[in-house]
Amino acid sequence: MLELGRKQRLNVVKLVEFGVYLAKKGEEEEKVLLPAKQVPEGTKQGDELEVFLYKDSKDRLISTIKKPMLEVGELGLLRVIETGKIGAFLDWGLEKDLLLPFKEQTKRVKGGDECLVALYIDKSSRLCATMRVYSYLEKRSPYKKDDIVHARVYEHSEEFGLFAAVDDRYSALIPKKEDFGHIFVGDRIEARVTEVKEDGKLDLSVRKKAYLQIDEDAKHVLNVIDKYKGSLPFTDKASPEVIKRELNMSKNGFKRAIGRLLKEGKVELKENNIQKK
Repeated sequence: MLELGRKQRLNVVKLVEFGVYLAKKGEEEEKVLLPAKQVPEGTKQGDELEVFLYKDSKDRLISTIKKPMLEVGELGLLRVIETGKIGAFLDWGLEKDLLLPFKEQTKRVKGGDECLVALYIDKSSRLCATMRVYSYLEKRSPYKKDDIVHARVYEHSEEFGLFAAVDDRYSALIPKKEDFGHIFVGDRIEARVTEVKEDGKLDLSVRKKAYLQIDEDAKHVLNVIDKYKGSLPFTDKASPEVIKRELNMSKNGFKRAIGRLLKEGKVELKENNIQKK
């Protein structure tokens, strides 16, 4: 059986003016065309060729000796050529561009963007790309707790946080408690592994270990206080939502930073505000 979206070795079973027909050995009734401009010079009946099968602009199965950047089930970083009425079109190394439907985009993309996608066969038996790559990522990485990794954020979940692909390959999550609203789908980040799950998936944080992060957080809090002309209009008893909105920090991180600033004598804690000394 001919396999859409995969490279395979097929035999030349018929030569015609506009190309050659290929089939699997012993299955000559199911043939696919290799257009004349793709046929290697000197090709004759019975020769074996490695080709990739896809569908042309008229939705007909066709073969090519060109090697696409992706096969079905594979992940890759592809560039957006243009957008249209039904989605975006990606360069994947073949004459016919690859469709990334709107419903498979985790954020709207535009020409020139690069996006991590997987290749799949849709319900109409057409090859398409998807940015929803969770099920295509590997779960066993070489990384361990506290390793620094590079990842690409590919999807946002209100319930879980930010889904990311470490090395564009391994499954990872920036938990909701670590999402302070300054990281977005498509961003490339440097992060620290905070946990390796039993199934091999990684939890990540873009923050350093607490004792290393305090200095940076304290400087950040002082900068925000300066923007409020030296008096922050709430204390460390404020709600986590207020702290996240105003400082892009967790409440625990804020309290640790205020503790450092109090110890250094740089701020004074009042009943309803925090003042810079």
